[in-house]
Parts: sequence; C-alpha cells; structure tokens
Amino acid sequence: AEACTTLAVGRKASADGSVFLSHSNDAEGGADARLCFVPAKDHAAGSKRPIYWDREDYPRYVVRGRSSCYEPKPGQTLDEPIGYIPEVAHTFQYYEATYGLMNEHGVSMGETTCSGVFGTAAVGHGGLALVSIDSLSRIALERTKTAREAVKLMGSLAETYGFYGVGSFEGSAESLMVGDPQEVFIFHILPDPAGTGAIWTAQRVPDEHVAVVSNMFVIREIDFEDTHNFLYSDSVKTVAEAKGWWKQGQPLDFTKTYSDGEYAQKFYSGRRMWGAFQKFGVTNFPDNYTDLRVTPVYPVTAKPASPVQLRDLFSIHRYYYEGTKHDMTKGVAAGPWGDPDRFATTSNIVKGGWERSISIYRTSTTSVVQARSGGQGSVLWFAPHTPAASCFIPLSAASQSVPAPYGIADPNSLSRNSAYWAHRYVFNVAKIKYSYAMQDVRAAQAKFEEEGEALVARLDASSEAGRLDEEYAKHAQRVVDEFWALPDHIVSKYADGWADDKTPLSYPDWWLQAVGYQNGPPPPPPKNPGSAGATSPCDDASVQRCVSACPASGFARCAAACAGGCAEAAAPAPALVV
Repeated sequence: AEACTTLAVGRKASADGSVFLSHSNDAEGGADARLCFVPAKDHAAGSKRPIYWDREDYPRYVVRGRSSCYEPKPGQTLDEPIGYIPEVAHTFQYYEATYGLMNEHGVSMGETTCSGVFGTAAVGHGGLALVSIDSLSRIALERTKTAREAVKLMGSLAETYGFYGVGSFEGSAESLMVGDPQEVFIFHILPDPAGTGAIWTAQRVPDEHVAVVSNMFVIREIDFEDTHNFLYSDSVKTVAEAKGWWKQGQPLDFTKTYSDGEYAQKFYSGRRMWGAFQKFGVTNFPDNYTDLRVTPVYPVTAKPASPVQLRDLFSIHRYYYEGTKHDMTKGVAAGPWGDPDRFATTSNIVKGGWERSISIYRTSTTSVVQARSGGQGSVLWFAPHTPAASCFIPLSAASQSVPAPYGIADPNSLSRNSAYWAHRYVFNVAKIKYSYAMQDVRAAQAKFEEEGEALVARLDASSEAGRLDEEYAKHAQRVVDEFWALPDHIVSKYADGWADDKTPLSYPDWWLQAVGYQNGPPPPPPKNPGSAGATSPCDDASVQRCVSACPASGFARCAAACAGGCAEAAAPAPALVV
C-alpha cells in the first residue's frame, strides 16, 4: 500500500513482555478498509489454492467460500484466479485487511511498500510473477505457527512462483514486520531481474530493541554466517555478484545494493524514522542527511529509553512531530486552528512539497498486534481510517468473527452502520475548529482505549470463543455509537466561531499578524473634527473592550448593547444589560 509506516518492539523492550508490531495502511481514498475474518479449514488431498491479482482498492476481491467479506453482492462480478499453488491439509484462522494481520497462533504482519532496483508485473497483467506481498502474507498466516516459519515460507514461495509489487508509485519492493509472541523480524523482498523469482532477506529484531520501517529498506550488512538473526535467499548474493555490485568476501549492504532510495521527496521515509525513534525516546539521531540509501543515518534497530507500552504505538501512529521543529500543527500552513494535515497538492506554478508526517489523512486502517502467549493469546488492535481521529478496538486471536460495523467500509458510499465512516466523518467535521475539536476526539479515544485494555484483562480468564466474540462486539459497537454522535457534538459546541458557552474563539495573534490583519481597514475618522487623534467610544478597540467585559450570562444582550449604544459612554457598562 502507498506510503505505510511499520513499527516493531521486541518482547524485552515492551512493558508487558509482548512482542508488538504495527502497520498504518496509508493508501489513497479508494482503499478497502474492511477487517475480515478467514475461518480455519480442512482441505481435500490434491486441492489447489487459488491466487488472485491484488487490486487493493474496494472491493479487494470478490470470491466465494473464503470469507463472508468477499461473497458477491448485487452487481459484483466474481474474480478469476491468476494461478494456483498446492493447498495444504489444514489452514489456520486469521484476520486480514489489505494484508494478513494475525492468525490464531499469534503470527502477525505489518506491511510497507518500498522502492527497489527491479520490478515486474503479475501473470495476466503483463508479467510472469504469481505472488504479491498481499497473497504471501495471507498464505503465511494460513500455514505457519511462528514468525520464523512465516518468513521462510514467504521467501520460498516467492522464489518458486515469482514475486511482483502491486505497482503503486513507490516501487515494486516490499517490507513486512513479521512477529509472534517470542520474536519479530524485518522482512524485505523484491523481484529478481528475470521477473520469475525473488530476492529477499530478513533480520531479527533483538528482544530489547525497537524498529521502524517507512517505505524504504533498512537492513544493511547481512551476516551470512548468523542464521539465527539473518535469513536470506541465495539470490541476494548471486544477483549482486552478477551485476558487479558485490564480490565474495566483501560486506553486502542490502539497502545500498537493492533499494532505489526515498521516493516522492527527500525525507519522505527518513523523517518518519527519526520521528518514531524520537517517540521511543531515542533522540540522538540527526533529522538531516544527504542520501538515506547510501548512508546508514539511522540504525536498523535501537534500544528504547524506557519499556514500551501498548498505547505508545497508538501515539506514534498519531504523531505529527508535535513539540519538535518539524511540528505540523504550527505555522501558516496549519492555519489558525493548528490543522496538521496537508491534502494532496498539485500546482503547475508553485513547486515544493509538504513534510511527510507519520499520521496522515489518507490512512485506511491502522493495526497494532500485541503478540503474547498468556490469557486469550495475542490481541489485534484495529482502527479504521486515520488514527488521529480513530479508536483502536481489541480482538482476540481466539475470536471467530469481526464486529459488524468493521466489515462495512465502501469508501464511495457513506454508511451509518460503518465504523470506517464514523471515524472518517469525525475527522472531517473536526476540521472546522481542529485544535479545539480534537480535544473532544482525544477524550473519546482515551476513554474507549482504556476500556478496551480493561476488557482484554478481564477476558484473559476466558477461552470460550463465543464469549470473546460477544464481549468484543459489544465494546466495538459502543465505540461506533459514540463516534457517530461526536460530529453533532462538535458542530453544536464550535459552530460559527463560538464555543457552546458563547465564548468567542478568536483567531490567535500570530496568525492575525501573518495574514495581515493589522493592515486591514482603519477605524472611522473622529466624530468631532476638533478632537483629532482622540479615541472614539465607538471605535473597534472600544467596542472590543466592552464586549470582552461582558459576562457569560446574558452575553448576547450585553454584546449587542456594546455595539449599539457605545457612543453614549467610552467605558462599557455590562452590569446595566444583564
């Protein structure tokens, strides 16, 4: 998907001993934001598993017998497979969105598209490759019980059947965080030069460390002798040697060799790496550099300043660099109400670019997996639409359904039954007075995410899938109901530039100066020509002093009196108009 950010936290770096990994699916407006449950299945000997071309936009694909998500709706046409691979006897249950997210064993994924020096297309779409990162992530969740197994399986399938990138503007390479309750890997993959195989490597994140990948490879020198911490295809060496990029006995820097660097603009990937490490408390890295591909400005992994809490990952995915020199809530571009989002911009006259924040308006879904062995097992925390205005809800690896509102997410058809649309609606309504309205949004997020954590703790004593489904569905519905009520509350509270207690929410002084308010129309001339230079009791400053002295009770009548009767006295007399 376009421009995603992924995080990983080793189990000894987390506050509760879980492995954390996350993914924000920062797509464009047409992405399929549905959360889907794929049940476990038994398959007859000799069965074939169909592979579909992944368009990623809504609907992801339309097929029968895979998940209730994908059953054809009126007017939809069934998708045809582009190929098949041999099926296994039993496949595990799991959750998926654009990519596989988490299976019943806690094997989990988080994806970010990367640039690569090679690219190709799918079978039936101008190429010979069969599998993409979308299908690889799902097959791995269907068939593996550990992250290490998942990495090896995905690499093997890609080498055998050919790997292709879905073809977004970033390039045709991919990266996954792949974790389980014990360990987590960074997995990089791109097509081989022939377009019929793959080049891939994976590096284990040390248990005490965290990692960040944001649309660019990060794995540097591969230790080919250390098979515990590094996994790789033979093609990593053979292709580099054949191209003259590497010689036996020399270090091989995977990113320098196979990445095509940052795309869109400089700092597109690096700023997010810097920002995420800042939030992890790792503050000794520069925010400026020359070429991120050539120079390893940031480490592959780092030790956080303190144990990482679950909600720290929520916070990172909501980060606009607040409090730093890159703070996107500041400056003229943010407007008077500190709006950090910069919508898609096209101009044939003005050349430039916007800072790329971690949180962004075009996110379709964000997921955080809490991979752990105790209680009900691993937990998926899922938030549709941009995390800044969404709320993370929990679902157990032992659950067997998706709360109904989270399976409805047609981006082209607003639905009051949809969680995705509830959060999208809140986000857009909050723009009317962003810095004020977001206080109400954050209060709702904190309330329900705290309740979600308490619910997980309470249900850890239960392993009955039916009860888990019921309890998590009730919590999810409460979140959806609250967020559908929130836009009306925001409009009622902040409409027309006033707070609901009738306090005027004036523009900030810095913004008034920036837009030239001081150069606006001057006060009218004095009423008495002989009193040149005197301040009229009816000038703007006098009226403003009068209005500002009005009490909250009876404010409207007082303000009207200030404007209509100010000529009678220079000083306001609010007590006479209560």
